[in-house]
Amino acid sequence: MKILNVLLSTTLLGLGLATAAYAQTSPSAPYTDTTCGTWQGDSWTPNGSCTGDVKRHARIEGTITIVKGHLVTVQQSTGAIIIDDTPALSNQFTGKMAVGRRIVAHGYWDGNNFYATIITTLSPTS
Repeated sequence: MKILNVLLSTTLLGLGLATAAYAQTSPSAPYTDTTCGTWQGDSWTPNGSCTGDVKRHARIEGTITIVKGHLVTVQQSTGAIIIDDTPALSNQFTGKMAVGRRIVAHGYWDGNNFYATIITTLSPTS
């Protein structure tokens, strides 16, 4: 019985150490928009320095209907889009995220997720 307890304890300790080592591995470097190009007005201009997994850039405009942490729901005439404003917050290019604010979000698509890198207020004449 004592041998079984020692074997079980050793196995559990090994699994715990393997899990801790896995959790400490660093993820791949995050995508940095400014490394690959710049926004010039409403047009994305790539600079040619990025190869491989280049993101599809887009411009989204609409009215903020929900703000929940780093996720912002923007209502457009065709439906609602949830954007992640973490990159824009990191760049300090957001302004106040408030329900009712009409915005233009410049950013990129990564799979089905839109990440805003710049958020500006939509002018009333637009």
